[in-house]
Amino acid sequence: MTRLELDNILEAVYGGVDPSISGNGGEECAAFLSVSQRTLETIIMITVSLLQIVLAYRKIRGGVQENWMLRAASQEREETLGRNLLQAALCLTFGLELGFKCATKTLIYLLNPCHVVTVLQIFLLACPPCPAALILFRLHVHMLNGPLLALLFPVVNTRLLPFETEVYYIQHILMYAVPLYLLSKGGEYIPKTLNSLRWCHRTNPAPYFSMSLLQVTQVNLNCMLCPAVSDPFHGPYYRMWASLHQTALLLIHGKLIILLSYAISLVTQHLPKLLRQPSLKLD
Repeated sequence: MTRLELDNILEAVYGGVDPSISGNGGEECAAFLSVSQRTLETIIMITVSLLQIVLAYRKIRGGVQENWMLRAASQEREETLGRNLLQAALCLTFGLELGFKCATKTLIYLLNPCHVVTVLQIFLLACPPCPAALILFRLHVHMLNGPLLALLFPVVNTRLLPFETEVYYIQHILMYAVPLYLLSKGGEYIPKTLNSLRWCHRTNPAPYFSMSLLQVTQVNLNCMLCPAVSDPFHGPYYRMWASLHQTALLLIHGKLIILLSYAISLVTQHLPKLLRQPSLKLD
């Protein structure tokens, strides 16, 4: 690959990132934290992430194989109109996001956690039942704190193209619709029990490990260089605060999704029976 070809690739990946927009990146954003503080925090994040990955991997293979043999070994993927419509809507939304990123030369933002989870959900909707689907589904249940934060504290000041902001909200709403739909179908889409914390530990390191390695681009990917304009913890230690409150939110939000799945299951099981019961006649 020649130098010119490499420059063209980098231009397409993050050449359109405008550093004049607050929180978007650039030298001023990169200078928000000192080099020594950013380096120390990065080392801590990567070290903790690696330890969690090693500890989690020891338990993942045996437990998944056992659960898969009991729950989903003989199932086939059910084709339904709702599943196909949801998959089409998610693919269309992500396709529009990809088009926006190509048009603005900001493809690097496709590495944001919410875009990664969207691709994962498209895979879950498309793939047949298998151990990989069980693993990815349980992992992604504890990644849905991202869409919650994106809806509560939206960062849309960098979205300047027509309908770019609207697609932002549609994508994050669909990210909630997908797990709720899959949970209602059961099969391999069954989360771990409420008293289990193993899947939380497996999910927690992923964003810290990947985001810490991308700071050299001076692009504020997932707010690793400077805080977002809507960050309530704006300050020199916002990343350490984020590591704490996101770990807690990841655990609590994942368990709330499981509780919601239990409620959906009860409603879908008992509501048809209640509707079929004859109404009492009043004298």
